[in-house]
Amino acid sequence: MARAQVTDLVVVVPGIMGSRLADADGRPVWDLSGAALWHGLRTLGGSLRALRLPKDTGDGHPGDGVVPVGLMPDVHAIPGIWHPVDGYTGLLGSLERSFTLTPGENLLPFPYDWRLSCRYSAERLKEAVDRRLEGWRASAPGRRDARVVLVCHSLGGLVARHYVERLGGHEVTRRVITLGTPHRGSLDALAHLVNGLRRGWGPFGLDLTDFARSLPSLHQLTPDYACVAGAGAGAGAGGLAYARDLPGLPGVDHGLLRDAAAFHADLRRAAAGRPSPTPLHAVTGIGQPTHTTAELTGDELVPLWLIDGVDELGDGTVPRLAARPANADGTGYQVDESHTPCEQHGSLQNNQGVRDALAGLLGREAPFHRDGERESVPLSVLAPPLLAPGVPYEVSVTVPSETRDHDGLHLTAELRPADGTEPPIRTVRPLGEGRYAVSFPAPSPGAYRLAVRVTDRPETTVTALSLVGGPDGE
Repeated sequence: MARAQVTDLVVVVPGIMGSRLADADGRPVWDLSGAALWHGLRTLGGSLRALRLPKDTGDGHPGDGVVPVGLMPDVHAIPGIWHPVDGYTGLLGSLERSFTLTPGENLLPFPYDWRLSCRYSAERLKEAVDRRLEGWRASAPGRRDARVVLVCHSLGGLVARHYVERLGGHEVTRRVITLGTPHRGSLDALAHLVNGLRRGWGPFGLDLTDFARSLPSLHQLTPDYACVAGAGAGAGAGGLAYARDLPGLPGVDHGLLRDAAAFHADLRRAAAGRPSPTPLHAVTGIGQPTHTTAELTGDELVPLWLIDGVDELGDGTVPRLAARPANADGTGYQVDESHTPCEQHGSLQNNQGVRDALAGLLGREAPFHRDGERESVPLSVLAPPLLAPGVPYEVSVTVPSETRDHDGLHLTAELRPADGTEPPIRTVRPLGEGRYAVSFPAPSPGAYRLAVRVTDRPETTVTALSLVGGPDGE
């Protein structure tokens, strides 16, 4: 099939941890993925701790010589920072095959130092876009009116929005496409900051708590909505309080938390105040068990699934309510969900349905390879993002009661190691009332992709990513 014509500059902005980092001498300080992930993490722990930022970094750079050198190609994770995320090689390759997009010309992967404030990274994005767009427009008469399309995963969407809304990017940007961006934050980010590595992370032999708590970016990923219960005075409707209003909340840097709130408020006001906001298309993962609120018990934050008694689900990391920007002070600025795949956060950029939606947004009719006569089957998958050594890999699956034959589906689960070895495949057993379960024997240390689907219906696949630890001292 011929590649569809695109005359714009397409920029791919990855999420947190999604850029490879090197020191001033070119030595990798974060560049681990796939089969090398677990064993490399054990030896790289000291280097990661050395990446801790000084308290006064703010929106600047610490001057430690660390530079971004590329996008992560495969599954990557840092315990205590974020859940495992898939790489971006597949997404870039798909864009290049489907469109007249060429790396080095009009396809620009944008790596950035994900430790730093989104404001700092947005400044670097502006420099990169200004430089590349000028050259692209000058390269042929038909490109003089080229604009920018930003394709962003997770944290990358916040970086792109600051560039567009606060740094003049709206003047050259045709549209912003976000994949699982926590526009209103993620409860998991707050839980990582408060709880550190105290709950279930010990087998990984890494304590990166102080490193995580030094990151402006991780604070900017915390919820921009009332989400904490059991916090005492100051709670609003439903007994929930904003994290930024809880001065006794342990673990967080309260200055960074207040600054994160100001960051989100500035984005809302800037977009709402413009007569014609830049189109923003929010691709939102749905149907997956997702922590949305939490209860503060002593100095521990206990994540909860419900908000106001409702389980809104999400992509397993970002609640559905947080995956698109909020209405700004009643101004009417609102962003609809452009596409809602039944998929998990770390795999959104490589989901086939998401790629089809991207094709439409970039100007090509989305390929049709699904049976429109068959009812969709939304699978909700709960699998461990991190697993201790020697522990069986337990998976639970839920099918909504309104789905036809929700108790009688034949489901298959495949646990594929990142090293490419043959994956074990299991039938997922029904438990009744739309609940299913499957167990794999304790996996070897490494990174894994779990794929759950209705057997012989690949379009129903939900992919969860996991990291399995090894024995201490291995």
